Amino acid sequence: MKALELHSWEMTIPQAQEVQKRLASQVSRESEVGDPHLVAGVDISAPDASGVARGAVVVLRCPGLSIVEAEIAEEKVKFPYIPGLLSFREAPLIIAACERLKSTPELIMVDGQGIAHPRRMGLASHVGLFLDTPTIGCAKSILCGRHGELGEGVGSCSELIDNGEVIGAALRTKAGIKPIYVSIGHKVDLPTAISWVMACLKGYRLPEPTRLAHLAAAGRLEVGEGEQRMLLP
Repeated sequence: MKALELHSWEMTIPQAQEVQKRLASQVSRESEVGDPHLVAGVDISAPDASGVARGAVVVLRCPGLSIVEAEIAEEKVKFPYIPGLLSFREAPLIIAACERLKSTPELIMVDGQGIAHPRRMGLASHVGLFLDTPTIGCAKSILCGRHGELGEGVGSCSELIDNGEVIGAALRTKAGIKPIYVSIGHKVDLPTAISWVMACLKGYRLPEPTRLAHLAAAGRLEVGEGEQRMLLP
């Protein structure tokens, strides 16, 4: 994959906020997801004692969700941890990992927010714009907005609303477990995003693409090729 060069990653906090406001208008909320055969998940590890983090991407084949390819990128994190500006901290490593792929995923699930963000420009939207690829935000917690009660069954969902605008949905992906928060990243609409998250479940809270990306970022992704081996150190 080849990323666009939309802006530099070196900037002040006020500059980053202005970039988010500018780029938010470029996010497409209309679905361009057809019938993807390759779906990827991306995530990033926490920095180690020296400040180095690992960005990971895992590409899966649909249907079946078998692993096609996985890549990582390691680098010292430069941007401070500031809620609402995590894409400036995490996106460079995620994009670097994606640029190492030999395959080209047609849909990317991101462990983070899409437009379910105060400036409607979370990590999934930022990554989607840079890679010019449909992306879905699959967050484990709420950054902004509120939702109603959910049923206990898998697939139960409730709209996530902020200032009267639907920005995502709380989605029950495993019975008896807290929901995840699905939102438009880029080039996808909310019903399509929810449908694909549901299609990528394999009995866990997280959809398989981001679950495996989380393991890869932690250096714990295993695949079977003859004998079990560590795919990513």
